[in-house]
Amino acid sequence: MTTQPHTRAELLKQLRIQHTESVKLAQELLKEQKHMEQVLCAFFRENPRTVPEAAQATGIPADRVLWFVAAMKKYGVVVEAGMCGDYPLYKKAEES
Repeated sequence: MTTQPHTRAELLKQLRIQHTESVKLAQELLKEQKHMEQVLCAFFRENPRTVPEAAQATGIPADRVLWFVAAMKKYGVVVEAGMCGDYPLYKKAEES
């Protein structure tokens, strides 16, 4: 028979212990995501570029770059800045 935790803090501590692997994986994924955002933001800050250019310059697979650029565009981090052939150009959004 297990005793029930009395406080929210105790419950959260117990859950962290029970799900150690999941918590560790989530922290690693978050760290990777932050790093990817920083790399791509720095790349798009200099000049408007396409997704294939970003993939080639950063070594990140194009499908991952496209996924991150789509998310960054949705949240206003990058904006479209014209076209280069069939590809949209992206640049870092102006900070207000």
